Amino acid sequence: MNEVDPAGSAAAPRAAATEADFATCEREPIHQPGLVQPFGLLLFVSEPDCVVLQASANAAAMLGYDKVVGRQLRDLGGDLASAILPRTLEPLDGVPAVLTLHAGADNAPFDAMLHRPPGGGLIIELEPALPQPHIARQVENALHAFLSCYALKPLCDEASRVFRELTGYDRVMVFLFAQEGHGEVYAEERRPDLEAYLGNRYPASDIPQVARRLYVRSRVRVTADVGYTPVPVEPALNPLTGGPLDMSLCLLRSISPSHIQFLRNMKVGASLVCSILVGGQLRGLVACHHDSPRRPSFALRGACDLLAEALGTRIAALEAFVQSQAELSARRLEQRLVEAMSRKGDWQTALFDNPLTLLQPIGASGAALLFEGGVQTAGDVPGTDALRELAAWLDSRPRAGPVATNALREVAPHLAALTPVAAGVLAVPISDSPGEYLVWFRPEQPRTIVWGGDPRKSVEIQGDRRRLMPRSSFAKWVELVEGSAEPWSPAELATARLVGDSVADAVVQFRAVRLLIAEDQLAQVRRQVAVSSQPLVICDADGAIGLMNAAMERLLPALQGARPRHVEELARFFASPGEVRRRLMELIDLRQSWSGDVRLADDDEGGRPVTVRADPVVAAQDRVLGFVLMFNDLGQRKAADAARRRFQDAIAESHRSRAGWLDHQADPGFQAVLAAVVENAQLAALEIAEGIEIARMPAMLESVRASVTRTTEVLEMLARQLGAPKPGGGVGAGD
Repeated sequence: MNEVDPAGSAAAPRAAATEADFATCEREPIHQPGLVQPFGLLLFVSEPDCVVLQASANAAAMLGYDKVVGRQLRDLGGDLASAILPRTLEPLDGVPAVLTLHAGADNAPFDAMLHRPPGGGLIIELEPALPQPHIARQVENALHAFLSCYALKPLCDEASRVFRELTGYDRVMVFLFAQEGHGEVYAEERRPDLEAYLGNRYPASDIPQVARRLYVRSRVRVTADVGYTPVPVEPALNPLTGGPLDMSLCLLRSISPSHIQFLRNMKVGASLVCSILVGGQLRGLVACHHDSPRRPSFALRGACDLLAEALGTRIAALEAFVQSQAELSARRLEQRLVEAMSRKGDWQTALFDNPLTLLQPIGASGAALLFEGGVQTAGDVPGTDALRELAAWLDSRPRAGPVATNALREVAPHLAALTPVAAGVLAVPISDSPGEYLVWFRPEQPRTIVWGGDPRKSVEIQGDRRRLMPRSSFAKWVELVEGSAEPWSPAELATARLVGDSVADAVVQFRAVRLLIAEDQLAQVRRQVAVSSQPLVICDADGAIGLMNAAMERLLPALQGARPRHVEELARFFASPGEVRRRLMELIDLRQSWSGDVRLADDDEGGRPVTVRADPVVAAQDRVLGFVLMFNDLGQRKAADAARRRFQDAIAESHRSRAGWLDHQADPGFQAVLAAVVENAQLAALEIAEGIEIARMPAMLESVRASVTRTTEVLEMLARQLGAPKPGGGVGAGD
């Protein structure tokens, strides 16, 4: 198992080992090896009596005693006990305490580290003291150098330079991990004659998860001599727990044999590895390699620990700055959406009026908004049909935030044709409705990846017991990756989520405003329909009556008790309720329009005739919103027709009874006036029939008939008076 070398951002090809082999590797208890490196000694003591319960096999010789197990610290020489006892008041379960003391029969100087493992007791590690270099100025300069870097690559370059200058190792590499677990040599400083590893990718299997977890707990790891022979801890089991001693925080902890073999294969003689943590997560490693054995001093290790911590903090600051800029862009976009909503209500135009503001923060080449069946786009995107197919695929996935992939054809093979323009897809839902998303795209980006050895042989199987061994070859292995785009970074995912939230808020606001407008319009329409003279019933898709106007209430006979709540209940008001109910249910259940004549059950002569027209109201995608039923009272029409007939008869009768004398005896001038009166009355009757309510028509026609009758009477009186013979002559004599 390898503990040090990292991984790359591209997906590695399948390794030779099986998943079961890797699972076995992950279960290896590398934190409980029961072995130490020989450049120091380990004591495990009880508390509070400080009796040695376990010790590394070299402890007695290094301290100058026959044995140390079973002895108290005060019996092991020097100021060992007096220096350590005050420190036992500290927690010591997270960060080991470091001090310099004297111990052993010769009162020799040692550098000491002490901490408490799980299960109690105290672990003390002693190393022969080394001269402590004066490195404060170097550390200060390094910190200033880190602060002067405003981008990740220059920062990592500076870190590799600083660490090599400080430690003196032959090669210093800054590895950064990708989300997939693979990693890359992101920066490198090396002895000029060594082969360059800069830019090489390494598969995730080079550092199993169990080793990565240890790197989070123990920030600095030293292999002083790759060729060392491990020293056992005796006795093998911890007397306090009955199990192996937990050595997670031990600097002397023996390295996994697999990793030692890995270093040997790389021709490394010694190594110093520091963890880079960003936000509590292992983001990378600073790996220092040397051709020959090398044991750094405690001060140097402490300086490396401090600088690695500062490096992680600076990376966090740079990423936070990038994220803050992206958030600022998202907030500006949100402000434009709010302003557009308040001015015009057209938030979609505001979203796309400047495509760069939508594409640049995400690093996308195209974007599409799928909303309420419509599509708006910017940049390079698939066609509309393909976008709808993509939306259907997105609908099939859990809605747990953004959906992101840099290789669409791998997760959705049926969309492989989109690869040239949309190999990378990042989508955020903008509502809970199906098919409504904001989607960004990246095109396929064929690229060459240089691996530090064949990634398909990141581990090798040795022997019948299928033991995993590190690969023996680190020759550059070149892979051409096709069908994928540049992966979406965590910052881009976070920005997409922010933009998506802003758009989702705009959607809610837009729909809320539209609802208010619709409700206002609905109120107006309700008032207009309510006072309409046309009998009308409106019901929803299930047949529940939402509105019945006053004209309909007047039409229905004897509307007493509870008002009809469902359209089916209207059947009881008709002379043939069974037939009407059947037609109404066909309307609701089968969406069949109905137009015809029926009779109301309101008299003894078979009922008053009415016409009915009922139709479904259909929205997009054949969705039925409800039904509208309109009625016409044929009884009123019948009365109007009778009124027209009576009018015509009355006009004819008036003409016969009154106009006969005018037609035959009156002056032709009076005859012409009579014809004009009759013509005017008939024209008035036609206009009344076309332009007035049926219910008012009989009265209006009767008033016209009465007017004609009176006019005829007056005309006859004038004709008789003016046409009578004058004394002494005939008609008109003397004129």
